[in-house]
Amino acid sequence: MKHKTVENESLLVKSLSKGNLLAFNTLFREYSGRLYHFAYGYLKSETESEELVQEVFTKIWGKRTELKHELSFKSYLFTIAYNIIRKHFRTKAYFSEYLKSGISSDLDMQTSEKITYDSLHKYIAELINQLPARRKEIFVKSRFEGLSIKEIAEELKISHKTVENQLTDALRFIRINLNKENIPVILFFILFFS
Repeated sequence: MKHKTVENESLLVKSLSKGNLLAFNTLFREYSGRLYHFAYGYLKSETESEELVQEVFTKIWGKRTELKHELSFKSYLFTIAYNIIRKHFRTKAYFSEYLKSGISSDLDMQTSEKITYDSLHKYIAELINQLPARRKEIFVKSRFEGLSIKEIAEELKISHKTVENQLTDALRFIRINLNKENIPVILFFILFFS
């Protein structure tokens, strides 16, 4: 049954890449709710979460001819959403710094901490992008989409052990690189496991 869903999605993405509006609407109905909840988890705002969903699907429509139906459409959607959320927080930190500058050293410290947080997030995102494609896909599904090991294994048609090994290797790679930069590994766990 799961295989049929993946096949149907692949056909929808193929149709969408040719400009089929019905395929676009079907994919929108399938994923807009999940994207909204994903965004709301970060943004804590109904309006901003709704706007994010619209922005993601606007980007999808704009890049429809570049879509690859053989890759996970869901992963692509959530990656776009995550990048928009990151950009949102970076912009928010910039304006926060601008508005608070010169008001008090306390506020400057908070802004500095926010910028450090964003820098760490950016560095970890760069590390994630260095992972081999399959390992990265598994990591994103686990940490950003909230899928269980079982769900990932079923979706990708691989064993549970393979998923576990790929996640372990991804986490080890990130931990080693954080240690090289003298970044406390605990910050990584706070960002991705809290």
